[in-house]
Amino acid sequence: MKINTRESISEESPVDSGWRGSADVWLQAAYETLIDAGIDTVRIQPLAKKLKLSRTSFYWFFKDRNELLSTLLTQWRDKNTGNMVTQTEAYAESIAEAILNVFDCWLSQDLFDSQFEFAVRSWALQASDVAEQVGQADDARLESLRQMFIRFGYEPAKADVRARTIYLTQIGYISMKSEEDTPTRLRRVSDYVEIFTGQAPTSGELKRFFSRHQ
Repeated sequence: MKINTRESISEESPVDSGWRGSADVWLQAAYETLIDAGIDTVRIQPLAKKLKLSRTSFYWFFKDRNELLSTLLTQWRDKNTGNMVTQTEAYAESIAEAILNVFDCWLSQDLFDSQFEFAVRSWALQASDVAEQVGQADDARLESLRQMFIRFGYEPAKADVRARTIYLTQIGYISMKSEEDTPTRLRRVSDYVEIFTGQAPTSGELKRFFSRHQ
């Protein structure tokens, strides 16, 4: 008989007492495990062992493993897609500055988590529902880049090609796990902007960008 763990645990022990962790603690453990070893290892018992918590404590926060994985995907979508779309819509006086806003994603893990991206894309190779979500994310990101170029006067067809060039280049970096330290990447920024947009960034635009990443 299945035990309803939410009811079987004494009401005298408050949810925030710490002995069963928290939703964020379980989610962080799931995230770290996904990054380190892939989706097949994100399972309740190993997570409980890692956290030194009881398996039943998991059910105070998640109905089952599927709910945990769904929450993990929501976190990925909100962070990587949400922040990238926001950066394409950020204020910019030129297309070069707009691209530099997008480049913030590639240099700040707070905006875009490349390891998380790689792990979810690997997960998608064995789960059709996850692959569908990745496809939707790709579409949303590409559309946000297209619209950014269109706002700065590019014809839709050219905006589409430039958007794909930028996005597929970055996904290539992630898929190949390309190692590039920050100083090297910063040295290449101006040339990337000029290649992607046909317009070189001004010294002022670069100075503002570099000040965010030094």
